[in-house]
Amino acid sequence: MGEGVYVIGVGQTKFDRFDGTKGRPYIPVHKLGAEAILKAIQDAEKHGPFDRTKIDYSYCAIVFSGYMQGPGQLALRELGLLGRVPVENVKNACASGTGAVHEVCQDIAAGLYDIGLAFGMEQLSGRRGALPLGVGLDPEATLGMAMTAKYAMRARRHMFKYGTKIEQLAEVVVQSRDHASRNPYAMLRDKVSIEDVLSSRMIADPLTLFQCCPSNDGAAAVILASEKIAKEFENPIKIETSVLISGNYPSRPTEGGIESYESLARLMDILYKKSNLTPKDISFAEVHDAFSIGAIIAVECSKFCPKGEGGKFFEEGHTKIDGDKPINPSGGLLSCGHPLGATGVRQVVEAVWQLRRDPEIKDRQVKDAEIAVTETLGGGVTGMDVAAAGGIILSNRIKW
Repeated sequence: MGEGVYVIGVGQTKFDRFDGTKGRPYIPVHKLGAEAILKAIQDAEKHGPFDRTKIDYSYCAIVFSGYMQGPGQLALRELGLLGRVPVENVKNACASGTGAVHEVCQDIAAGLYDIGLAFGMEQLSGRRGALPLGVGLDPEATLGMAMTAKYAMRARRHMFKYGTKIEQLAEVVVQSRDHASRNPYAMLRDKVSIEDVLSSRMIADPLTLFQCCPSNDGAAAVILASEKIAKEFENPIKIETSVLISGNYPSRPTEGGIESYESLARLMDILYKKSNLTPKDISFAEVHDAFSIGAIIAVECSKFCPKGEGGKFFEEGHTKIDGDKPINPSGGLLSCGHPLGATGVRQVVEAVWQLRRDPEIKDRQVKDAEIAVTETLGGGVTGMDVAAAGGIILSNRIKW
């Protein structure tokens, strides 16, 4: 990355279902987006001399935009920014939010402008059940291969090959809910036991209901700036590096995309190399735990533990907030929910709060946090592990 890039403002909505049913309010997706952007603007104003009309460019991450041909434009219109701030709508499956932040980072690093906005928003509460990908175009999806089924097969393969136990899969959820119990923005905040997780309704063996993230609604926003601008703000957080890659065909084609997580491992290797950091340098991580097995494989691909020992890593408590390598202090996707376009941006919001020692997260503060990594995986295509993978490393170690 060329010029330094820094986060100067963050904000998010609560992640929940805002569909107007069962006594819940109805909030259109573009209004959720506007709420998150406004919070990020107010956060920036709190930490330095910020003028929202000085935002040079913006990227909106959204996957299911429905009838809206310009969803990001509608969100900016709510804040009187339409016509002042150009916006591009980004669509890259679950990696869309990380991709939006990545695009702003790249633009500022290249010197194209000084202040950029990345936001993600999604409304999935009207969509029930698992979401097959590419029906009619992708042969596996046409035959019913939803992400739930794919991750269930990954779990079974991991259990067969490495001896991972169903109790270890459940422990991922137990820790997720414990972390989320301290996060008012999370959807699922009730603590659960291993027995609760394993006795919840079976979805795709061995994954029970509690081991699958809920599809819900929400938005998050991040304001980034060049070093010149960031110097005028209190507690800016540095983007050490940002990476977005496309998935690839596995080197072991007989395993298809079931066991292989080669793109995630490749992503993490690139992040470490570009930032000149190692897994030991990472204080905590926000990983893509759409399903419990996803978190186990993520800690392995991140080299926080040896391959095949992710279940044991969770079981031994390394991944708790007070552990030596906290994973998803926000509660992650399993507890916050997964409004696709918003997730990657929300992870960055959590990382910034943690690294700033923000009052927002005083009940779940990771002790002495200095460096964070976020990662998301997007979609799936027959024969590939993922369609896209994105990651960001952030730091509060700043030397002007």
